[in-house]
Amino acid sequence: MDKEERQRDEKTKKASRGRGLIQTVGAGIIGSVLTLTVLPQTDYYQDIIQDTAGVTQQAETPEASPVNASTVSNSGDITGIVENASKAIVGIENYQEQSNPYTGVSQEAKAGTGSGVLFKKEGDYAYIITNNHVIEDASNIQVSLYDGQKTKGELIGADPLTDLAVVKIDAKYADNLLKVGDSSSLRAGEEVIAIGNPLGLDLSRTVTQGIVSAVDRTISVPTSAGESELNVIQTDAAINPGNSGGALINSKGELVGINSLKISTSGVEGLGFAIPSKEFQPIVDEIIKTGKVERPYIGIGMTSLADVPRNYLQELPNEVQAGVIVANIDETSAAAEAGIKAGDVITELNGEAVGTPADLRRQLYSGLKVGDKVDLTIYRGAEKMTVSLTLTSNAMIN
Repeated sequence: MDKEERQRDEKTKKASRGRGLIQTVGAGIIGSVLTLTVLPQTDYYQDIIQDTAGVTQQAETPEASPVNASTVSNSGDITGIVENASKAIVGIENYQEQSNPYTGVSQEAKAGTGSGVLFKKEGDYAYIITNNHVIEDASNIQVSLYDGQKTKGELIGADPLTDLAVVKIDAKYADNLLKVGDSSSLRAGEEVIAIGNPLGLDLSRTVTQGIVSAVDRTISVPTSAGESELNVIQTDAAINPGNSGGALINSKGELVGINSLKISTSGVEGLGFAIPSKEFQPIVDEIIKTGKVERPYIGIGMTSLADVPRNYLQELPNEVQAGVIVANIDETSAAAEAGIKAGDVITELNGEAVGTPADLRRQLYSGLKVGDKVDLTIYRGAEKMTVSLTLTSNAMIN
């Protein structure tokens, strides 16, 4: 093979690798690569967490009202708050269908354990808030109550992007509910209590105490629906595998956060995160009402431009340094109808720069609604264009 033939062969191989990369990305919605990895805070991942650095994910009678733990304890002391609040904390066991490799027979096996909080009772049912990653892919949900009773839980709905889910059980099991407080009033330095089931149900309703380290933190978290930005409370109260879905409680004994994440890496301590009540309350209310969370939908899978080697995008102008690459298209979506193609690079939405998939989702979900018309600035190779489309609902794909 002469020199010219070898050069042609190398170019062909490089182009093939480029197509293969985009096709691999197109297999799902992939977020930006993070230095810190997100893992569910369930005991199923206990061994993984020991070897992995990263961010880890982690009460009434039928006619009664939610109990504010500090009003039950006249002194408002920690022991009184804990005694009453703990009765609203449940264990959640996620069972999944698994096939026996030797017999081929499918059977349920426990895939993980997390926590949940009883916070509402309505009619014949009581409602539990937890994390999506605690119940994700479950074929059967078992709920363990403070008095040792167990009952079957029914998933009402879940929202992977906010990592929230709602499970319901028979109201007769809900002797205690935890009152939801106002997280917007929290201040750095305020005392908080975390209650959950670290490392499984053997250590159920473990109590840890700390302070609010910061409010309104924003962290990027890969989820099953793509990379998401969560607004969270930072706390130094100990949060361990199994604490996910458990309660973060203020000094009044009110639920102000759902414990979800922590930084887990050598030399780092006391960096836990909870979804604040001002964020989870509207989401869980919508889930209880409709079984889902409706959001604007374009119809694309995407990855960050920064995650694709530049030599695979040689036609893209050098000045384009940030954006999202369209990895795949829902052929029934507004994106397909507007003519968007896999491989296109989106750099702006309505004139606002788009640097990552999280940027695009933030712009879609914070200021736009189903039915709005949007303009996307797109590069197709070296060609720059504007594509207009009307946002549809993600409910259409369910």
